[in-house]
Order: sequence, then structure tokens, then C-alpha cells
Amino acid sequence: MMQSIVLTAMVLVIAITLAIPLAHYMYRVYSGEKFWARQILGPVENLLYKASSICPTEEMDWKRYAITLLMFNLLGGLFLYGLLLLQGVLPLNPEHFPGVPAGSAFNTAVSFLTNTNWQDYAGESTLGYLAQMMGLTVQNFLSAAVGITLVLPIIRGLAREKTDRLGNFWVDLTRTVLYVLLPLSVLLGLIFMEQGVVQTLAPYIHAHLINPFEWNGRKIFHQVIALGPVASQEAIMVLGNNGGGFFNANAAHPFENPTALTNFLQMVAMILIPTALVFLFGYMARSKRTAWAILAAMLVLFVPLTLASEHFELAGNPRLAALQVTQSNQPALAGGGNLEGVEDRFGAGGSALFASIATATSTGAANSAYDSLMPLSGGVNLFFMQMGETVFGGVGTGLATMLAFMVFAVFLGGLMVGRTPEFLGKKIESFETKMASLSILVMPLLVLVGTAIAATSAAGRVGVFNPGAHGFSEILYAITSPANNNGSAFGGLSSDTRFYNLLTACCMLAGRYWSYLPLLAMAGSLARKQKVPVGSGTLMTHTPIFISLLVGVILLFGALNFFPALALGPIAEQLAPMASHFLIR
Repeated sequence: MMQSIVLTAMVLVIAITLAIPLAHYMYRVYSGEKFWARQILGPVENLLYKASSICPTEEMDWKRYAITLLMFNLLGGLFLYGLLLLQGVLPLNPEHFPGVPAGSAFNTAVSFLTNTNWQDYAGESTLGYLAQMMGLTVQNFLSAAVGITLVLPIIRGLAREKTDRLGNFWVDLTRTVLYVLLPLSVLLGLIFMEQGVVQTLAPYIHAHLINPFEWNGRKIFHQVIALGPVASQEAIMVLGNNGGGFFNANAAHPFENPTALTNFLQMVAMILIPTALVFLFGYMARSKRTAWAILAAMLVLFVPLTLASEHFELAGNPRLAALQVTQSNQPALAGGGNLEGVEDRFGAGGSALFASIATATSTGAANSAYDSLMPLSGGVNLFFMQMGETVFGGVGTGLATMLAFMVFAVFLGGLMVGRTPEFLGKKIESFETKMASLSILVMPLLVLVGTAIAATSAAGRVGVFNPGAHGFSEILYAITSPANNNGSAFGGLSSDTRFYNLLTACCMLAGRYWSYLPLLAMAGSLARKQKVPVGSGTLMTHTPIFISLLVGVILLFGALNFFPALALGPIAEQLAPMASHFLIR
């Protein structure tokens, strides 16, 4: 267990250390400062504005910002949907894959549009290179950039006063892609390629077998080895918290995650930008201590739950222990514990850490089979999402959700002391509280109602391959992940059906836009207000008391909404061996 603790600490320390200078760089980018990056990329930025007839100095109010964002996403989704349908007649398709069926194409377009990257197909046997590059990789950049453009006006709403201007969507989008996502992706992609991640447009390799075998009455003489432009997609996949893998095995595939270094860098990359955005908030809102308080709250939630997940994986399966089967191995990070569905290269503890980061950051990537996790480890993954993915969360959207919780926590603190609540000098009144509450409550409504529909309908139950509590956990996970725009899959559930394609697509759309558009309205209201000076009764948002209040609100929110469902799924499954032991006695 000690090795897993050290690995967890290393990932967090390196990610935070890198996030601090990245946040300062991003602050200079979004502030429009003239510095070395602007000298290099400024001409390209200006050319894009000129070609698009965009006035970079013209700012928008929250309504225009929101409408522009929605229209941009609509056009991008339609383009991706058409690209997937017409794949069979388009170039760069060396394996001659046909067009994607309409239901799966719609679900995939919505998935990558909303930064969910939920996949109900095997990438290497479904999509050609053009669809992977022009469709999925492009949307990986744009959906991540849109996530950041969602939180920037919210921060400006807190920082500015007596105005309705919250920035320009096109400028925020362009600068995010050009100055932040592209350079980081190129750098990380080159490192991945050096480590052995595949990057090629060559056709798949058909390797002749030394020892042919017979399968289903057919003699098999060769093996198809899938290739493709993987490194370029993998880099933005982890940096942008996308999660959609080139291969069906995702980050467990040796061509997508070949070494311990690539595995470590992927974990760091998933946390990097969400952490940098927290520090960017400190710069833009001129409240660095509040930014550190936000990070402290995230770590207080993340570290204990992650260590608990690692503990249950390293402890192994109690049913095997009862049969006196040895589940220990050395070294601990390369073996031992619950090894079902685990890559020996990463081990049970390392796989649990990767799963925790992927679900906490809304990435949804996987280097192991989540369906094979111990029940409470899978429950930790579920709970990370069900807390609204406030623990780091997706790029932009995680911080936006955390700010909504902070507004709500400030409102509760104001009720306790009997005065009008204030957040960073802005009075929090009924409209802001309603918008924050609406944003927070959309996700649990989607998850609980969607799970109830799937669990009580024949079309929902027919896709479940496992009975009892585990089967319920699979349904709960299959709705929780899309509703949180996470994209990770528990497995063990046939989700490529018309029922799940439509249900998960609706959850992805509502989880993305119904949750965050109210926060833009809240930002517009806050920007119009004048800041009030700090008084003796002001609730400071950087103290241990407020951090405790914020953590308590998030935990209470997750427990009240989802504990009954978790009790029917992972908790019941974890306790089942103990119950059978007492029954036998």
C-alpha cells in the first residue's frame, strides 16, 4: 500500500507544481498581454479573426455568449454526425469501414460534442482515420476549449462590477485552442511517440501466425494488428479530459499506453489543466487564497477516497481469500491484489489510482476493466462523479461546478450568521442562489430518473449481463457517466442499443447545457453588481472553517441524493460475502 501512496503523492505534487506556472501563462493569454507567446502566435490569432470577421475587442453579455456557444456546438455536432454517416465513401479509410449506423453516429456525435466521449463501439474496428482525426480529435480540442470558455465568464462575473460584459466567446475559444491546448498537445504527443505510442496513417498489419488455430470451424492463419494516428489523439484526450480512446481497450492497450512513463504522464495530464484553472481563478478574481482553499477542498475529497479505492483493490477478493488463494505479489505496484481485468504493467493499485483520476476529472479513460473492480472501488468511481465532479472535474466545467457549490455554501453560511451572504465582495441574493441550485440539481435528477427508467424497463434490463447488485451498478454507472459528461464505462452492459443510445445522448446534452447555462446567467447578474467592502461579519472564503463547510455541503449533496442507489449497488455487493458468511453460521 505504501507504494501506491507514494505514487499518488507524486502524481499530485508534480501536477500542482506544473499547474502554477501554467496558470500564470494562461492568465497572460486571456488578459491579452503582449509577451513571448503573443509574439509567436499573435499573427495566426489575428489572421483567424480577420478571416472570420470577428472583432476581438467587442465583448458579449451572458445571453449572447450562451447563444453563440450553443450555435457553435450545434454546427460542430451536425458536422461530426454527417462525417460518421458518410465514412464509407470518404478517404483515409484504409480498412474500408462502412458508415456508422445512425443511432450510434448520433450518440457518438453528442458524446464528443459535450466532452463526454462515451463510446458504444470499438474504435479500431468501426472508425477510419479521417473520422478519428477530423471528427473525434478535432472535437476533443473544441469540446475541451468550450469547457474552459464556460468558466471564464463566470470568473469575470465575480471579478468585474457594474457591467454586463463577460468577454468574447470567439476570442476565448481561439486563445484556448491556439495558446493552451495545441502547444501542450504537441509536446505531450511527441513524448508519447518517443515512448512507443503509435502515430501512422499506414493500413493495419496482417501478421501471419506461426501456429494457426481453428475457431468456430474456421482456420485462422493471420492476426490483424490495428494501427493509426494514436499519439495525437491520446495527448488531447488526457489533457482535455476527453477520454475517448482510439482503441476499444483505451489506455490499457499497449499501443496507446505502452510504458510506466506514459501511464504516469497521462495521470498528471488529466489533473494538470483543471488544477491550473483553479490558480487562474485566483489571478483573475484577485483572490489567490480562495484559489488555494478550492484546491484544498478538492484534495480533502480526492485523497481519502482514492486511497480507499487502492486499499480495496490491493486487499483483493475476499471470496478468493476464503479459499486460501494467495493474492499477494512483489512488487506491489506490478502485481498482487485484485488482478482481474488489470494490466500487470500497472498493477491493482496503479489501476485504482488511474480510475479515480479519470472519474474525478471527467476524463473517462481507463487502463483496466472497471467492471472488474472491487465493488467499493467501483463505488468510489461512482461517487466521484455523483459529487458533480467537483474534485478537479472536467476542464472548466469542474471549476464551474465548484463555484456553484461555493455560492451555495456562502448562502448557507449567511443564513447561519443572519446576514446577506457575500462571495468575493458580491452579495449573493435569491437569483444567484436559484441559478446555482438549478445547476447543481440537474445532474442528480438526470441520474436518478434515467436509472429508474433503465432499471424498470425491459429495453434497459435486456442489456445487463450480470444479475443482482452488480447488474444494478452497471445500469447506475451507465447513466451517471453520461449525465456527468464523464464517458467512462463500467462494462458488462450492452449499451449499443436504440434505448441506451437515445437515453445516454439525452443525459449528455442535458448534463452539459442545463447544468452550466444557469451559471452563465448567474455570472451576468454578478457582473452588474458593485463590490462591497469586507466587514467584520463577512464570511471569509479562504479559511479552514469555510473549506470544511464547502466539503460538508458537497458530501451531503452526494450522500443525500445517491446513498440509497449506492446501497443497492456497490455497497450491497461488497457486503454480500459477509452476509453469506453469517447465514452459513
